[in-house]
Amino acid sequence: MATQNAGPRLSFEVFPPNSQVGVDKLTGTLDELKGLDPSFISVTCSNHKLDYAKTTIDLAKYVHEKLDCPTMVHMPAAYVTKKEVSHILDQLELMHIDQILALRGDIVDGFTPETDFKYASDLTKFIKQQKPNFHISGAAYPETHPDSKNRIDDIVHLKQKVDAGCDQLITQLFYDNDEFYRFQEECAISGINVPILAGIMPVVNRKQALHVVENCHATLPKKFIAILDKYKDNPVALKEAGIAYAVDQIVDLVTNDVDGIHLYTMNKSDTAKHIYNNTASLFNLESASPIAD
Repeated sequence: MATQNAGPRLSFEVFPPNSQVGVDKLTGTLDELKGLDPSFISVTCSNHKLDYAKTTIDLAKYVHEKLDCPTMVHMPAAYVTKKEVSHILDQLELMHIDQILALRGDIVDGFTPETDFKYASDLTKFIKQQKPNFHISGAAYPETHPDSKNRIDDIVHLKQKVDAGCDQLITQLFYDNDEFYRFQEECAISGINVPILAGIMPVVNRKQALHVVENCHATLPKKFIAILDKYKDNPVALKEAGIAYAVDQIVDLVTNDVDGIHLYTMNKSDTAKHIYNNTASLFNLESASPIAD
């Protein structure tokens, strides 16, 4: 288990590429991310028919063994059985990887879910029973999970997830910090007292922003919409403005004592480096020296 230092830390998310070219590019990206001293790097997986051997597990093994970096493995509950999870947990334990992000995962058209785990809380409880020493993170939605009836219902289910054994929460991306602070207050009132890491994804192009609105149900504040409109025909300026907006979010969050920042990198090290260079001194890092772009 990764040692938790005092003060907020910066962590990164990467995803397994679909091609060997993508793998080669990601190897370089990971080498650069390691130099940013993350508290951990999380590795995603597909939502269905998990091929851990060729994707998530292999990538997690590279991050942990080759980069000597604390590693977290994503595990969606919907498309795995108890037998498969037990095998995966044994694999991870042999690799000395003991951090898991337990998710329900999206229900994908054309793929019938398994029945062993209906919710992420079911998976969390099972992992804790099988490997009590594992550190389990859970997903949280500052602006409410799309499948929840309302915010109260969402917090109730989140409390069940924490009670099942989640050691910390990592939020879905958001662009309005007030939504996050309201979510923090709701968690505190409900007795959810585990660390909550804020998920930040810099929007660096207009297509990505539209995708965020459509699929992630994240509110885009007027300030950010103005950026998209003003620089819609200037991709370089839009990227710079998007990164600057993310930096402003992080400064505000750290100033208000956030437990940590989890950066959705989209496998782009240049964006992560830019943000690191503008925020490193805010975090409890061994070295806050700028990294050359």
